[in-house]
Amino acid sequence: MKQSVIGEMTTEEIKERIGVEQSALEQLRMNHTVSQLENPIQIRDKRRTVARLSTELRKRELNEQTK
Repeated sequence: MKQSVIGEMTTEEIKERIGVEQSALEQLRMNHTVSQLENPIQIRDKRRTVARLSTELRKRELNEQTK
């Protein structure tokens, strides 16, 4: 997910998406532990997506505090 797409989302959508992405990441990790994934790069991509979403959420929280 690109940063430009994340920037257009509302704060509530970001919070919801973080939950969805984190559970998908946990599922991928569990599947990878049990048997090899066809594309293990998916784990890295999910982790980075969660980080991007969390960063945007934190940025918005800091903007609210400074106002």
